[in-house]
Amino acid sequence: MRLSIIVYDGFTTLDAIGGYEVLSRVPGMEVEFVAATRGVVAADTRRLGLLAYRDFSQVTSTDVLYVPGGPGGVPLETDERFLRYLRALDATSTWTIGVCNGVGLLAAAGLLRGKKAATNWFYQHRLADFGVQFVPERYHRDGKYVTSAGVSASLDAGLFLTNLIAGETVAKAIQLGVEYYPAPPFPERSPAEAPAEIHDIVRAFEEGGGAELLRVDPPFPSVR
Repeated sequence: MRLSIIVYDGFTTLDAIGGYEVLSRVPGMEVEFVAATRGVVAADTRRLGLLAYRDFSQVTSTDVLYVPGGPGGVPLETDERFLRYLRALDATSTWTIGVCNGVGLLAAAGLLRGKKAATNWFYQHRLADFGVQFVPERYHRDGKYVTSAGVSASLDAGLFLTNLIAGETVAKAIQLGVEYYPAPPFPERSPAEAPAEIHDIVRAFEEGGGAELLRVDPPFPSVR
């Protein structure tokens, strides 16, 4: 199978790489990173990039269309050239996967209208604008569309899709291979359980501010 991961300026790295680390290990899977223009595409932190070695004109069909999220995806919701490309590639895919607000790009392209989908917790209200019903799950399948919650959920969605494509044995072997058995150090197990002040910090960052709300306490120790 052929996996085409779409990247764009300002994507969130783990949105793309989480699913990549899982799906790229499916036996026989061919992987390509695709962007409007070939070259290094900067992630949202501006500290890291991925090499898109194929552009839109070079990829006209795929088996698995993969759309990550990130702040750079928001302006693309009204970029008709980008949305037209998603529609065209989706028309050829066996599976289409969206991660975080990458789900919003699929929705903006009209691909999820009338369907249910997961997405990032603070993006959920936008799905209704595109005729999509939000479901508060780590990942969700509706027909050929697999959608996930934010960032780290790309791993869960990738394993779920691997199971659909290659079966449980392969999926469990990959889960062991990447040693994905999460055990975070905090008791919260969903966005709904996170404290209100933490919600406020994340929302402020997503709106372009919030640095003043985040302090390192205690300060970083000196390095000698």
